[in-house]
Amino acid sequence: MTMDNTNNNNNKNSILPHLDDFLLSLQSNNYSPETVYNYERDLLVFDSFLQVDLGLKDFKEASKQAVELYKAYLMSTDRKTARKTQNKAILGSFSRNRHLSSLRSYLKYLIDGGYQTPILPENIKLIKTEKKIPKVAELGELIRLIESPLKFEKNPTVAKRNHAMLEVLFATGLRISELVNLKKNQIDREGKIFVLGKGKKERFVYLTPRAIKFLKEYLAVRNDDSPHVFISYRGKRAPTKDHHVSTNYLQEKIKKYREYLGINVPTSAHSLRHGFATYLAEEGASPAAIQILLGHESLDTTTRYVHASQQFAKKTHHRFHPLKN
Repeated sequence: MTMDNTNNNNNKNSILPHLDDFLLSLQSNNYSPETVYNYERDLLVFDSFLQVDLGLKDFKEASKQAVELYKAYLMSTDRKTARKTQNKAILGSFSRNRHLSSLRSYLKYLIDGGYQTPILPENIKLIKTEKKIPKVAELGELIRLIESPLKFEKNPTVAKRNHAMLEVLFATGLRISELVNLKKNQIDREGKIFVLGKGKKERFVYLTPRAIKFLKEYLAVRNDDSPHVFISYRGKRAPTKDHHVSTNYLQEKIKKYREYLGINVPTSAHSLRHGFATYLAEEGASPAAIQILLGHESLDTTTRYVHASQQFAKKTHHRFHPLKN
């Protein structure tokens, strides 16, 4: 099982045994196509490193030392992508750990299947990650960003659509992939949305009355039978009725709106998800409830969002410090 023709060719030349079987097992266990692709891409980077950089002809020649060299390789600007192209960007610690986790999962698959492997899963130690506090723009700036399509888009339909997308993102905390793939039949009359999220996990999220208002305004100008909530428009041509807006399009638009508005805090579609959680927490929402709404498996992940607001921390300090006066 492969994700595209390029990788299919790469896999045939791979020295990683049973790679396609491993990817097929992920697919059989309900992993999303995007997740399976990420595993494949990460493992092909490791395969290329073994063959090109270490000069190995067989996976049996690999060793525990190869893993340490691979960690250094992932930090290098000479690192190659899965397509064997140069990538001068330095990977962050979280991205490097994803590559290492993919390799560990693959090795566990080999062990569980009774196959021989020169590297044991326990030899794959993740690196220490830097603790980043997610940056969230002030609420007033987020509101300006959300409303900005009405100001900057010349096409009134595109303006209504992009405005509605940002309203729905901030109202629900949806992931950008969940938003662009959203279909009309997922939303009920009260604004409750059924989501089949990451890892095929089901959850409900909820539109605010404000988001419902602007979503209805956008849908009212639609004249098509597409099941998608947010469809693509190409210039002056009619909408591509069977195609939804892409994640890249929305990310680029948010970047431009932020630049137009002069918002200096890096802001993306994911930042609106951060903001959703942060400002719910500031209003007193339970971290456990926020966890459910975001679809996080671990509460630890949620707390990174909950504690993202430095302004909230400042207000809390000034309010509760015993020697504040």
